[in-house]
Amino acid sequence: MFQNKTIFRTALAVALAGFLFGFDTVVISGANEPIQKLWNTSSWFHGFFIMSMALWGTVVGALFGGIPCDRYGRRKTLIGIGILFTLSAVGSAVAWDPYSFSFFRFIGGLGVGASSVAAPIYISEISGSKERGRLVALYQFNLVLGILIAFISNYLFHGVGGEDDWRWMVGIEALPAALYTIFVIFVPQSPRWLYIHQRDERGALEVLQGLRPDEGAAQAVLDQIKASDDRHAHERSERLWKREYRRPLLLAFLIAFFNQVSGINFVLYYAPVILEQSGLATGESLFSSIAIGGINLLFTFVGLSLIDRAGRRQLLYLGSFGYIISLSLISYGYYTGASSGFILVFILMFIASHAVGQGAVIWVFISEIFPNQVRAKGQAWGVSTHWVMAAIITLVGQVIIDAFPPGFIFALFAGFMVLQLAFTHFLMPETKGVSLEQLEEDVQGS
Repeated sequence: MFQNKTIFRTALAVALAGFLFGFDTVVISGANEPIQKLWNTSSWFHGFFIMSMALWGTVVGALFGGIPCDRYGRRKTLIGIGILFTLSAVGSAVAWDPYSFSFFRFIGGLGVGASSVAAPIYISEISGSKERGRLVALYQFNLVLGILIAFISNYLFHGVGGEDDWRWMVGIEALPAALYTIFVIFVPQSPRWLYIHQRDERGALEVLQGLRPDEGAAQAVLDQIKASDDRHAHERSERLWKREYRRPLLLAFLIAFFNQVSGINFVLYYAPVILEQSGLATGESLFSSIAIGGINLLFTFVGLSLIDRAGRRQLLYLGSFGYIISLSLISYGYYTGASSGFILVFILMFIASHAVGQGAVIWVFISEIFPNQVRAKGQAWGVSTHWVMAAIITLVGQVIIDAFPPGFIFALFAGFMVLQLAFTHFLMPETKGVSLEQLEEDVQGS
């Protein structure tokens, strides 16, 4: 599936940040209700401090994650991210009140936000154009693997340790976080970062030669990087907010916006509660959450397999149609009092549609459409849009569940997905099989 094994191994090590991202994002779903009962918090307090604090950390990490990426390099940033995840897991497990728990969840959120900036751009910058989509999509594959393992972990730890089972749920993340930190110590710097930000042509060539056995191929990639840099030689300030970048800025904003108003984070965060409202008992709802994670992983693999063949745009078409059908039928099921099995089937279809479409495409697409000089800043813009929306939705999630019937909520998400279909048809360019430097010209020139 991957021709260059060296690049694949390097990309896989970095993509494990996605595993921590997914695990950290979803592990809270199992601890949600036990923590609220333990500290007897209101819905608003619980939503803001317990459920959303990690997301606010993610927003901060995403907004400012581009700064260390440019200043210290992608690799050092990734090492720092591993340390943040480790501290967060240990601290959350030993938290003594809702405020200390929220603080350590915020630390983990910083890691999630920064990883969604650093990991995709690093993988994008070491990859060849023919395999870039699949390699960057490894980040998403690991993300949903982390989600699945978090659901399984929550299920296995349910009841272990009595009322303190949630401490095991959140604390176990320290093990993969420590392993990831060790792995990324041994990956090379991004060759594009070395040349663009450090003016280290020799170092960039050495990294390219280490990643590509063909010396001529390594030199050809370096020549493309140099040519792109020459076009921006008069713009060393690397400002993102310029007229020539307005199209990639708009594209990154819209794909991130639609990712969240699909309702994906709402479903993943509140899966047990949503499934209980359809008639499942607590234990059954936690087990059904594992089915959600399994379908997510399976169809993410399908998306990963297709992204460099069918292309980014076609996958988003497919996902949009799947979203609209599944969300509409979930809404119908709740309004008509359909069985919990009926609703679960279409929740699984919704997850599959996300995995093949938005899930597979978003990190790849945002990491491709910005020029080398502003890629980290552009990635931070798109990712922070994604996480601001996620934080808002999660902040009001419990309140929405208490205030509105589920049928209305899912109908609203379906309406937004009709708008995503229009975005895909009228605005989204295809980026498969094109070098980053050529995409720079294509996206800005169109």
